[in-house]
Amino acid sequence: MDSRCFVNCAMLTDFYELTMMQGYFLQKHNPQAAFEMFFRRPPFDGGFAVFAGLETLLKNIETFRFEAEDLEYLAAQKVFRKSFLDYLADFHFHGEIHAMQEGTLVFPNEPLIRVQAPLIEAQLVESLLLNIVNFQTLIATKAARIYLASEGGAILEFGMRRAHGVNGALGATRAAFIGGVTGTSNTLAGRLYDIPVKGTMAHSWIMSFESELAAFQKYAEVYPDDCILLIDTYDTLKSGLENAIKIGRKLKSEGHDSFGVRLDSGDLEYLSKRVRERLDQAGLENAKIAASNELDEGIIHQLITENAPIDVWGVGTHLVTAKSDPALSGVYKLMAKELDGKFVPTMKVSNNPEKISDPGIKQVNRFYNGNGSPIADLITLEGEKLEVGPKYRFYHPRYPYRFLDVADYQRIEPLLHPVMRDGRILMEFPELKTIQALTKSNLGALDDTYKRLINPHVYKVSLSEELKNLKFSMIAEYERRAESTRTAEKGSGSR
Repeated sequence: MDSRCFVNCAMLTDFYELTMMQGYFLQKHNPQAAFEMFFRRPPFDGGFAVFAGLETLLKNIETFRFEAEDLEYLAAQKVFRKSFLDYLADFHFHGEIHAMQEGTLVFPNEPLIRVQAPLIEAQLVESLLLNIVNFQTLIATKAARIYLASEGGAILEFGMRRAHGVNGALGATRAAFIGGVTGTSNTLAGRLYDIPVKGTMAHSWIMSFESELAAFQKYAEVYPDDCILLIDTYDTLKSGLENAIKIGRKLKSEGHDSFGVRLDSGDLEYLSKRVRERLDQAGLENAKIAASNELDEGIIHQLITENAPIDVWGVGTHLVTAKSDPALSGVYKLMAKELDGKFVPTMKVSNNPEKISDPGIKQVNRFYNGNGSPIADLITLEGEKLEVGPKYRFYHPRYPYRFLDVADYQRIEPLLHPVMRDGRILMEFPELKTIQALTKSNLGALDDTYKRLINPHVYKVSLSEELKNLKFSMIAEYERRAESTRTAEKGSGSR
């Protein structure tokens, strides 16, 4: 399985990353640093997200290099010194990365990935990390919502022709499979990621023959054991369905029983019910009904609610383009830096409370009840030891006077694990089918209130007492210094 970019990923970075890197290099300012990636709000106004993109990211970080032509291009920008370009010529990533498993359900403001490396190196991976993880997590989440709406039905992803470029199509297919789709129309993605590939016919097949019936007959001759006929080219019920029944009966009489029809337009609830009724009358009770045409989780949920007898869902544009929410709000922030041989916490302070980051190197701990369902996540500072038994106080990340005591739990799981050290991948990557199974298991364990399409319950992500005290003491110290500066400036101005 090859998850690498189709371009040189060392150059897939924002230009200011390179200008900052040169500044650090020339100033000999390159301490060890710790960055974290997290997102600020759940996509699609939902209650969760599905973490995806880790394998793609790690393989790219391990292999990226600056080639001669890259350095020539950078030199031509008249910005970079020769000494810095010489440094880039031998560049590779030396840091370590901790991350959650792909397929983990994740929530706002908790670190999904932690990068610890010399500042220059940690800075370079930012753009690539956000590009890959934001997109794949977004699409995996969309797919999971569609999977839940279908009540675990068979979903085919065929959005390649509407996807945002080649890498967008491949990344979307990979992430969609993690989120729960059954197969894809994307042949290259099927080969690269070992995803089942599926496909039947387009309207052009039917229109290319002298009649609809002839088109169906010719197709059945080639694919008697996998014959799904598109029945809406001319008239769905009066023509397409009746011609398909003739073919279905013939195939059944010859011992072939893998037959079905596809609806690609019209009122899918009404048509699917009439089609099911007619197929059953014709003795084709095992025939499948597939449906497509601008489907998303809302439409599928409505059709399921109305008991539309649809067996297979074909979802394209709205899946691979993440309809209604075009980007995950993932960010990459400096949380600690080396000073006098040890890490000291840093934080971003903002007038917007939701943009104030949580300082220090941290771990995410998930608490589960006796049924195996997650209750809440507690973010702790690295080194805090948790054990099953004691009652833990969960503090609100923005309002320190608000807290929740958690005592009725059975298991605590740390979610961040080492996946790269000294720039080398530590883990054996699981098969994509294994990651998908983990996603489905996690979705099954999550309480239904968090999975509602509309107005889901908010999953609690909280701070430990130690982290809460650190955060708000740093905010108080910042405010004290700011006030002291304002007082000094005011006094200076009055003289």
